[in-house]
Amino acid sequence: MSSAPKDAPAVQAHDLTKIYGSGNTEVVALREATLTIHRGEVAALLGPSGAGKTTLLTVIGLVNPPTAGRLSIAGQPVLDGPDALTNLRTFRRQRLGFVFQQSNLIPFLTACENVQVAMELDGWPRRAARRRAMDQLEYLEVADRADFYPTSLSGGQQQRVAVARALANEPTVVLADEPTAALDSRRGRQVMGLFRKVAHDNGAGVLVVTHDHRALDVFDKTYEMEDGVVRLPADPTTATVAR
Repeated sequence: MSSAPKDAPAVQAHDLTKIYGSGNTEVVALREATLTIHRGEVAALLGPSGAGKTTLLTVIGLVNPPTAGRLSIAGQPVLDGPDALTNLRTFRRQRLGFVFQQSNLIPFLTACENVQVAMELDGWPRRAARRRAMDQLEYLEVADRADFYPTSLSGGQQQRVAVARALANEPTVVLADEPTAALDSRRGRQVMGLFRKVAHDNGAGVLVVTHDHRALDVFDKTYEMEDGVVRLPADPTTATVAR
């Protein structure tokens, strides 16, 4: 892996394009999408259903290769160019954290085990993984639920555990797809606040896809998307959110 400047943005995407199908069935999901997210910055990605938000997130998350464009994570080219990575799976596991609309916790593992399994898959010794898992649960104020199974946790607690799991390997980038859609207003705002805390405390770049208009003040930057095109609103306070 080539060295990169420490002050390199967490995410730099240039002209990302994603086309599904061809000819009469061609669908352009992304149209030359360009954005930058710095370390310690939490950004929102807004827009109506079908705008291409989840597609962009999966491209940045290295699970959905683009048709064209360039992407760097922490200054490391990962798509396109002579220095592009070949082992994207390992890089994704070590540098990227994911949070989804549903917590997707493993039902037969406790809260602590759900967090530590992410580290054990990356080769951490079991004891070290458990210590760090407990540290993350403490950081997110759910350490008292460490030995509870997901069915015994509230929706907000489950999402906190999911965030802890996403942070387990100290990622450079955290990607969240509609993480508050299943939560009530109070818990939704709490979870949104967690992403700001994560970005500022850990120096991660955080990108949150959301329709949730309840906590836009949490974000340092707001992008809007429509018909596969990404743009910064002229005035972030006027950013629209599909309801």
